Amino acid sequence: MIEVKHLTKIFGQHPEKALELLNQGWGKKRIFAETKQTVGVNRASFTVNEGEIFVIMGLSGSGKSTLIRLLNRLIEPTDGSILFRGENIVEMNEERLREFRRTAMSMVFQKFALFPHKTVVQNVEFGLEVQKVPAKIRREKAREALALVGLEEWADQYPDQLSGGMQQRVGLARALANSPQVLLMDEAFSALDPLIRKDMQEELRELQEKLKKTIIFITHDLNEALRIGDRIALMKDGSIVQIGTPEEIMITPANEYVEKFIEDVDLSRVLNASHVMRRPETIVYDRGGPRVALELMRENGISNLFVVDSAKRLIGVLTAEDAARAIREHLTLDAIIISEVPTVSPNTLLSDLFDTVSTCRVPVAVTSENGRLLGVIIRGAVLGALAGNHDRVREAVTTDGS
Repeated sequence: MIEVKHLTKIFGQHPEKALELLNQGWGKKRIFAETKQTVGVNRASFTVNEGEIFVIMGLSGSGKSTLIRLLNRLIEPTDGSILFRGENIVEMNEERLREFRRTAMSMVFQKFALFPHKTVVQNVEFGLEVQKVPAKIRREKAREALALVGLEEWADQYPDQLSGGMQQRVGLARALANSPQVLLMDEAFSALDPLIRKDMQEELRELQEKLKKTIIFITHDLNEALRIGDRIALMKDGSIVQIGTPEEIMITPANEYVEKFIEDVDLSRVLNASHVMRRPETIVYDRGGPRVALELMRENGISNLFVVDSAKRLIGVLTAEDAARAIREHLTLDAIIISEVPTVSPNTLLSDLFDTVSTCRVPVAVTSENGRLLGVIIRGAVLGALAGNHDRVREAVTTDGS
């Protein structure tokens, strides 16, 4: 949907000289010392896919807020291009840019910026009122947007009657009322209390599941980025230093700066079962007995074997001890199958697996919605993540993950 190429912003009265030095490889500090021009964004290039939450994050002064304002030209770029469905935003005239902002990109700010003298529904319909949308239509759209964020019953209240989290929902509803193709959210939750902030993060993900909006989200909080982002762009000194999924950034940091940035993050709240599961050894239910099962376990150096049907749907698990007993006592496979196998979905977070993995007699199976066996959980990887052992988890993902 969006393709950004070499996007650059230099603040100062004579950015041309600084741009020339930037293209020669000079750094931000050296350019400022030489020219007194400040590099806000340094040749940023990235794409945003339709329907994803793309998070831009970094510490204060990294350039993230400048970057998001370049996308809708609240700040004019010094160089580079911003293609929206193939159209270059940088080349839009004023009239086209106004139309673009009304219909394509809406922005949600950290400050709620609600009108205290207007009701909630009047605040939400304000953007439509500016566009001269008829009163009946804009009121309908405003109430629909309030329903999406769970504030229908508060439509006729005033902002000071709402909590901070509810006020931020009003701001989100106001952006949604325009039916934008892209939502730009600049530190939208950072002014909220921690518990309310987490609730808003979860609600944003739920809302995204319903609406499939394209969202560009700015934050300085790595945990927030990991929780809500489909992909993350990490910035430092105006430059993007790494782009990737939360898992890619956590498991394969691009450089020492990223490694330091993520060192205190709990991997168990980022990685899920699919990242540490290994390929399961199986036996098809009607194609072998206890002797075949025991031999397979010996060959593979394992003490458990999963039993599946011909479509690889999980039936149960066998232990080496039970297989040996079945041979001695001439028992069938049916007599020794443990059918009550703990199962989890591929998306289950490692932090939610600890109790199950640590107390079960048999391995934990990872299954699809239709019961197909996908993998088996490695206990060491889960325990390593919970203990903060990043290297152990990375090794498990590299060698045994799918």
